[in-house]
Amino acid sequence: MAFPGTYNFSYYRGDTFEFIVRPKDAAGDAFDLTGYSADFTIADARGTGSTQYTGTATVNTADNIVTCTIPAATGRNLDTASSWVYDVQINDGNVIYTILTGSITVTDDITGAV
Repeated sequence: MAFPGTYNFSYYRGDTFEFIVRPKDAAGDAFDLTGYSADFTIADARGTGSTQYTGTATVNTADNIVTCTIPAATGRNLDTASSWVYDVQINDGNVIYTILTGSITVTDDITGAV
């Protein structure tokens, strides 16, 4: 496996944010996602005891992609005073792979969507 990749991004608090993950195997070919589900978790720290929020992660087996979304309602909880990290994992019931991880820099939206 060629996991996990790293993607750090900036996010405007309270907005809907979406990105696509295209997992690859060690040879650089698309990873077959047949039989896999995905989870997208955002937290203020790694490990147990952190404050965690769940984004949505949808597996598209036809294109072997995972679409991850921070819904606006979830994003309102991500305050600018905290540091945020996330993981995207896939799971087939037997194995779990973390395919992407990184940090999120949160900026207040000027319209006050919070």
